[in-house]
Amino acid sequence: MHISFRQLKLFLALADSGSVSAAAKAMHVTQPTASMQLKEISLAVGLPLYEVISKRIYLTDTGKQLASTARDMLASWELFSQSVDATRGLTRGKLKVAVVSTAKYFMPRLIGGFCKKYPDIDVSLEILNRDGVVQRMRDNLDDIYIMSQPPVDMDLADEVFMQNPLVMIASSKDPLSRQKAISLRDLAEKRFILREKGSGTRMSADHYFQKQKFRPDIRMELGSNEAIKEAVAGGLGIGVVSKHALHGHTKEHGVAVIDIQGFPVMSHWHIVHPVKKQLTPIAQAFKAHLLSHQIQT
Repeated sequence: MHISFRQLKLFLALADSGSVSAAAKAMHVTQPTASMQLKEISLAVGLPLYEVISKRIYLTDTGKQLASTARDMLASWELFSQSVDATRGLTRGKLKVAVVSTAKYFMPRLIGGFCKKYPDIDVSLEILNRDGVVQRMRDNLDDIYIMSQPPVDMDLADEVFMQNPLVMIASSKDPLSRQKAISLRDLAEKRFILREKGSGTRMSADHYFQKQKFRPDIRMELGSNEAIKEAVAGGLGIGVVSKHALHGHTKEHGVAVIDIQGFPVMSHWHIVHPVKKQLTPIAQAFKAHLLSHQIQT
């Protein structure tokens, strides 16, 4: 079987983008050239690697195996290239980081500081919900993953690097915003607006409520902190968000942190990656950067 390294990169671009034209653009070739190369790859393997349904490309089982193999090969090559550069005193290459959506409030600053130190490094940052980040980790798509609730069914290297306080918020016009030492029992008649099930914030909040034997009356489940803040500001209920979502403030955009006994609930941010994953020198340097540049909440 004769498939070139560049052809593997092209096929991986196809697998990631689901489009021949997008793969061609990523590899800086024309679409006819990409189509011809992909046909040559299929002929070399001797089995269909993908099919087109409604103008969207879907990999066959063989295609998925080839994509996984190509990804492992390219990761090994990147590791070797960075190791050679490090030996020669050079620091350049690529870093791929995937973070849960709440981490978007602080990760760009941490990445910015890292890039100032290593200006020749290209950084790819994926911001997704927790399920999306976990899936990327299962597919081994990135170097480092940042989340507050790592999956328990994976063998992970896991280091805590920062606190993630969860606070309760209400409309700044709500009388609750001016009261002190409010108990959870005082909120029994209140409606709650929480993150979607499966998010790290929701998992931490649910765990705390269960521990306190408190059952919130949930009006809405929303997929972003911004949506929760807007709904709370509109008087639709009270919410639970990471303090990072308020940029470290106690008041923001029509909402205010309310003084609830037991809050803030303390969660933590984790740096995780599969145990068996060999981190590149750049990924190791980035991990060290995160551990030494914690942001105060």
